[in-house]
Amino acid sequence: MDNIPLSWQIGLLLLLLSFTAFFSIAETSLMSLNRYRMRHLAKEGHRGARLASRLIAQTDKTLGAILLGNTLCIVASSTLEVVITERLFGEGDYVLMFGSLAITFAILVFSEISPKVIAAAHADKLGYACSYLLYPLLWLFNPVVWFVNLFVRAFLKLLGVRVNFNEQTPSVTPEELRSIVSDAGQYIPSQSRTILLNLLDLEDIIVDDVMTAHTLVEFIDLDHPIAQIMEQLTHSHHARLPVREGDQEEIVGVLHVRKVLPLLRDFHSGQVPSKSLLQAAMTLPYYIPAGTPLYTQLQQFQKHHERIALVVDEYGEFKGLLTLDDILEEVLGEFTTQSPNHANHFHQFEDGSWLVDGSSLLRDLNRKLKLSLPTDGPRTLNGLIIEHFEDIPEPNTSFKMGAHKLEILEAQDRIVKRVKIYP
Repeated sequence: MDNIPLSWQIGLLLLLLSFTAFFSIAETSLMSLNRYRMRHLAKEGHRGARLASRLIAQTDKTLGAILLGNTLCIVASSTLEVVITERLFGEGDYVLMFGSLAITFAILVFSEISPKVIAAAHADKLGYACSYLLYPLLWLFNPVVWFVNLFVRAFLKLLGVRVNFNEQTPSVTPEELRSIVSDAGQYIPSQSRTILLNLLDLEDIIVDDVMTAHTLVEFIDLDHPIAQIMEQLTHSHHARLPVREGDQEEIVGVLHVRKVLPLLRDFHSGQVPSKSLLQAAMTLPYYIPAGTPLYTQLQQFQKHHERIALVVDEYGEFKGLLTLDDILEEVLGEFTTQSPNHANHFHQFEDGSWLVDGSSLLRDLNRKLKLSLPTDGPRTLNGLIIEHFEDIPEPNTSFKMGAHKLEILEAQDRIVKRVKIYP
């Protein structure tokens, strides 16, 4: 080594430190790569992504090659540092100690910590770039890595650790997928991200949360005069209406308004149709049990080619009505067309308080008004208030529900009609 010029030795030392930095960058960037983006780019033909996939598929060999190259460079740097120090400052314990501290500091700052921080911040770009150099190095170091891994596997077996990098990556859970979508940022537009999150939430929502309560459902009553029924059909805002008949008000079918348009045209021209023609246009009611997950019901709608369902409890009592549009609104948001009789009316005052209907769904209130009302019990604001008081409260009654103050403005027919909610 004494025959090699000092400038060459220093240059070689800097080169070894650069190699150490490369191995540090390669290790951190490859292990920090976004696996899903890498697989997508590999399928699109990105060569760097394909090489990175192959390297990660054999992580034990890849890490072995990286650590082998890194260790060789560090050992060579330490040895060369001793030679350079002796040529510059002579021999001695203090010279050797300060030289060791200097090379340790240089390795930590310039070859380990800084490169790894940079690699973690730019894993995708650096990981794919490093794979071009690392892949041939893996082939070059393969005999030595294979030999070293024999001892590594034996040691892991002794510790009882089982590692298999050839196994497929575990499936993503709904919670993990929800986190991925939420953190997608600029990669997924805000509206699309909201739709995806709403779709994932369908498993946690049941039909009771979004159905129209039985007290708000509009019926066709066959016991009414045919003229009254035709007038109701003329002014109805719904495409399908449940039909009931008899003293027990039993639901006997569902009427599609489009099927009776010829009857409505005849009625307005002076001809009164018979009720038998209405009955002939009806379809059998489609019943579903309360508590059905919304995603399951969406599949059932598709399977049975239905668009409207009647929700019943365990005793067969009618609880509410659910339509395909209700489910779609949970995913896509509210449509512009909505029945004025069934829309939840929210009116905001200048002081920031809200005037709402007692029949409003708690989920709608929390989502649209940014409230935090409990949803683990009753589904509507009226039900929540009655459960809180265990009675029908009198008007002008105020109380606190969590962080919100509520005031009963109107209660009628055993139902809370209007409520004022303060922020």
